[in-house]
Amino acid sequence: MTVREAIQIVERAVGPLYGAPEATAIARQVVCRSCGYSFSQLVVHYDDSVEIADFNTIVEQLSAARPVQYVLGKAEFCDLDFTVREGVLIPRPETEELVELVAGVATKGMRILDVGTGSGAIAVAIAKRVAGADVVAVDISDAALEVAAENVAHHGVNVTLVKADALGDMSHLGEFDIIVSNPPYIPQSDITSMHANVVDYEPHTALFVADNDPLIFYRSIAQNGLKMLQSDGGLFFEIYEHFAGQMVQMLEGLGYRDTVVVKDVFGKERMVWSRR
Repeated sequence: MTVREAIQIVERAVGPLYGAPEATAIARQVVCRSCGYSFSQLVVHYDDSVEIADFNTIVEQLSAARPVQYVLGKAEFCDLDFTVREGVLIPRPETEELVELVAGVATKGMRILDVGTGSGAIAVAIAKRVAGADVVAVDISDAALEVAAENVAHHGVNVTLVKADALGDMSHLGEFDIIVSNPPYIPQSDITSMHANVVDYEPHTALFVADNDPLIFYRSIAQNGLKMLQSDGGLFFEIYEHFAGQMVQMLEGLGYRDTVVVKDVFGKERMVWSRR
């Protein structure tokens, strides 16, 4: 089997699920990770013969809508490789913009808290970007903390992992200059319109909230921030695009100031930044 043939097999398997452009991206990711190529190297290796271990199993799982990141056990985030597996949310490209927003204002030695860390992607990426940062990352899920520990060790960053509930009192963790979070925010009513690769495989507890209180995690984290943030400290959230107005109103009602809504690369209101 050549590289070209392997790509075409995967494209045919997942094309009906995702459409041509995404199917090609998935196919290239499978071949690159399995064969040790970079994306740019594919062009000159299309006609090379390759043997991909468990290739038929990979194709079978992908055709059943299992996310390619779970199939391969890896996800790329902020140009870094992260271990991922079922039970832990796959980091999204739009969340990279949240990391860059935080990294753009954080300074050396700051104490930064990542709430709901999942795979540890946000915490690790910030620790890589902010020299001397003291990063603490919390999650309620033992499975998530186990994966996050692997990623922290792999990247050799200064991140302390703690089991804690975002809906509880986290003030025992001390004071911070910045709190950042990408908590669950998708209303339960959106499930029917979402793709099977998300609904059938990714942890619902990391994605969805009840329709009658979609800001539940934001409110709890913000209330904790009133006790835990240093004066003038920053609170950074990734948000559901349709709730930006409600988020601003809630934060201002709690006493936060200078609240700014930031659009992502697609023009969606994706992040909110406030000061204590």
